[in-house]
Amino acid sequence: MAADVHPKQNASKIDAPTRRVETPVRPARTSSVRKTGLIFFPAFDWAISPTHPEREERLLYTRDQIFEEGLMDFPEIVEYRPRLAELKDVARVHFCVPDVQSQVTEAHLIAAGSTLVLADALMKGEIRNGFALVRPPGHHSMRVVHGNRGFCNINNEAIMVEYIRRKYGVRRIAIVDTDVHHGDGTQDIFWHDPDVLFISFHQDGRTLYPGSGFTSEMGGPLALGRTLNVPLPPGTTDEGILYVLENLVLPVLEEFDPQLVFNSAGQDNHYTDPLANMRFTAQGYARLNEMLAPDMAVLEGGYAIESALPYVNTGIIQAMAGLDYSNVREPDYVPGRFVLTSEMRRSIEATVNHLLTIWESRDDLVAKARQEHGRFYSRRKRIFYDTDMITEGQEETLRMCTECPGYLTVSTQAARGYGRLNTAFCVSVPLFACRSCIEDAREEYEEHKSEMKYDYVYLQDRPSDRFRAYCTRTRNEIVL
Repeated sequence: MAADVHPKQNASKIDAPTRRVETPVRPARTSSVRKTGLIFFPAFDWAISPTHPEREERLLYTRDQIFEEGLMDFPEIVEYRPRLAELKDVARVHFCVPDVQSQVTEAHLIAAGSTLVLADALMKGEIRNGFALVRPPGHHSMRVVHGNRGFCNINNEAIMVEYIRRKYGVRRIAIVDTDVHHGDGTQDIFWHDPDVLFISFHQDGRTLYPGSGFTSEMGGPLALGRTLNVPLPPGTTDEGILYVLENLVLPVLEEFDPQLVFNSAGQDNHYTDPLANMRFTAQGYARLNEMLAPDMAVLEGGYAIESALPYVNTGIIQAMAGLDYSNVREPDYVPGRFVLTSEMRRSIEATVNHLLTIWESRDDLVAKARQEHGRFYSRRKRIFYDTDMITEGQEETLRMCTECPGYLTVSTQAARGYGRLNTAFCVSVPLFACRSCIEDAREEYEEHKSEMKYDYVYLQDRPSDRFRAYCTRTRNEIVL
């Protein structure tokens, strides 16, 4: 079980903001440290079903390959032991309905906690970069969690981001999602955050789950242009994906100038993956990682258990450690086997040019949104949890603050089939919120507690690092 979590019953006093840590950030990639940190967590005791593609063998074959190649004997690579994330680490990111314990298993907490181990090692300068080879994955898990969707319950990388921001005073972070499926959960969590740049390139959502990730999805009104989606045509090769990296991702990263760069390292763009239709190779993945040079990579998808994952992971690890990866080859690899057609090339180039225009006009887009929406912005969403067959309706409202990213409220109700599950009202205060937003958000939480309109009322108070859950039926409040 997680350590240092002390629920308080019937707590009523709202904590004053605590002083945020302002430790100077010196990304390990700029230091003299040359080590790459690895954590393996196959989650033997967690599975959706015994034959489900998201199963423990995803990492077991990789582990065997790495030891067979002798990579763990290299001085450039150091292995760390996983630990459990605390419930508070999860609540810092998610509104789990009815509570965190009902939405996670020990395996989920270890997968998330493993990223925190490497995060601490990175920020303390013990390693130059790190790769968390863990499961279950997380990038389809959104801000509100009623169950499992896209094989994900909680978002490992988002939990790591907020942990680092809180503990080490980091503000500006970039996340590059290279999974073949759109990272809709990570996008949702950072949709309104102008300090987090989220870039996802993936197979076109018109042809693949989750059916999102189009160029029109650019971020919330105060963070427009900080979300960039690159839908790629099925059959895209190494050439096409590396073109996106070189002509869009790297120039945007250079201008955004993040303090840290993270990679949601999905590997299902591979040409043998059974759940998608792309043509990426192990060499392509290694080259991508070498060019991107992320501070941290966190494993997401990838379901070609024997034909891809051992080779892709080996190539990525060698690239991160600065080792020669030129001999990493799949058994059936044939140079020149896959060719990017001229039509696909034109489509990718047009998409990249369009997104560069969005990026360059981001400040104008925000200014226009301020004029259009006034003091508050609202949107409604319907979300389907494909694994648990849950349908959720949300209404999200953002305060259009002129001093900070603004506080957010989410009204949510979920149902399975014709049966009602839970209703909740969620209030989220960003870490770098102004005093006015902090006070108004706390007042809104207290008002909804007394209204008795929802089953649960939550306050995600990041400035004080306190997270409150109130059950209107029992009238008990839990504080993490």
